Amino acid sequence: MKFEIYGDNINITEAMRVRIEDKLSILNKYILIDTNTIARVVVKIFPNTLKVETTIPTKVGLLRAEVINEDFYNAVDIAIDKLEDQIRKQKTRLSRRHKESLAKNFLIEAESKEKEVAVRTKVLYADEMDLEQAIIKMEMLNHSFFIYRDIDSDKIAVCYKRNDGGYGLIEVSE
Repeated sequence: MKFEIYGDNINITEAMRVRIEDKLSILNKYILIDTNTIARVVVKIFPNTLKVETTIPTKVGLLRAEVINEDFYNAVDIAIDKLEDQIRKQKTRLSRRHKESLAKNFLIEAESKEKEVAVRTKVLYADEMDLEQAIIKMEMLNHSFFIYRDIDSDKIAVCYKRNDGGYGLIEVSE
């Protein structure tokens, strides 16, 4: 993640910059944040308080937090907590939304028996996870398909978005 840190009526010290970058780097553990994401932080000072505004555009949506506090370091900590809560809510929402549509598409897939045509071949490393995690990761990355190793069967599988808005699953038989 890259950082743009500005001060409005305040000079951002190196200690302030390091604190903001360290705290925002915690968000890298979430799959919403990639290396090209630019986190913008504006610190505004008022007579009795200060305001920390944090904006992070991601592939799934905009993460934003505004915190007014008397202490800069407390304001940064509260802003990070707010951003983490937004990410958790987004992941939960995506997870719930896709469970139902995936089940419906499996039924439709069994009835229609459409053939898929391979367009391009790539060699990838497949991370071990379950289907739900793969769909969430695919949505977070804004990809149309995702290749993974099923944690239960230890086989390669591909989940993908269908043109009708649903999902499909391809399992590899050995």
